[in-house]
Amino acid sequence: MIAFRRRHCMAIALCLPLFAFPATAEEKSGPQGKPDGDLREQVWLIPLPHDGDRVMYTTVFRPPGEEQRPLAVINHGSPPKPEDRPNLRSTYRAASEWLVKRGYVVVLPVRRGYGKTGGDWAETYGRCDGADYRRAGLETARDIQAAIAYMTKQPIVRPERVLVVGQSAGGWGSLALSSLNPPEVAAILDFAGGRGGYADGKPNNNCTPDRLVEAAGEYGKTARVPTLWIFTENDLFFNPSLSRRMAEAYAAAGGKAEYNLLKPFGKDGHTLFSSADGVGRWREIVEKFLGANGL
Repeated sequence: MIAFRRRHCMAIALCLPLFAFPATAEEKSGPQGKPDGDLREQVWLIPLPHDGDRVMYTTVFRPPGEEQRPLAVINHGSPPKPEDRPNLRSTYRAASEWLVKRGYVVVLPVRRGYGKTGGDWAETYGRCDGADYRRAGLETARDIQAAIAYMTKQPIVRPERVLVVGQSAGGWGSLALSSLNPPEVAAILDFAGGRGGYADGKPNNNCTPDRLVEAAGEYGKTARVPTLWIFTENDLFFNPSLSRRMAEAYAAAGGKAEYNLLKPFGKDGHTLFSSADGVGRWREIVEKFLGANGL
């Protein structure tokens, strides 16, 4: 089933970059240094068993205390320009702060091919005219799964009822993860998820939109995890027609999708989740969704 809603609200939030620090594969996984600041920010190294001895650079935010807390994994997008991938730093501090206040341990991994994690870029969808968006998303999902598998073994994290959040390519990978139905995952938040947007540097130009819709339907065939889709009217990567088609294809195939189209945000609604002013736009919708799913 799919539910469509249209909302418009206000927000005040602070968004600062995630910082990663140099390391080698020989360094041990786990926390590096001590937690710092009000959000107890700390760099962790998460092993990637599917990529040899590579570790995934990750920032962890968490509430005070050492008791077990629920886990939220936030997954970043992918820069349109390949040369920007090595410099990627996640920029979701405002959303992380909101989740920490709700009691979550918030984990922001930097996937293979990005930032200080490095390595080969696994998420390619190939040539535009033959884009394999399904495979690209599943590669993203592999790294998300690695973060979940490692963090749910830590004494500060509850091993069940995980919340997965993704923006843009990270949102698409989160939808790919839903098709695998990992038992630890209770719900998924998809902010402006998709691939192939802003093709050739042109707004509202998707590489092969029909293939994107088809891949969303493929994910929906096996997905049974509740998903919340949040897009804006002025998203320059995935316009309302395309985002709605993706959600409809996912739901028609059997996936559980609640689609929300928000009023325009800034100059490009694709930045909603990463913006300091974005939380107030989506907070009420997310709170209702989380409550409905026991989170």
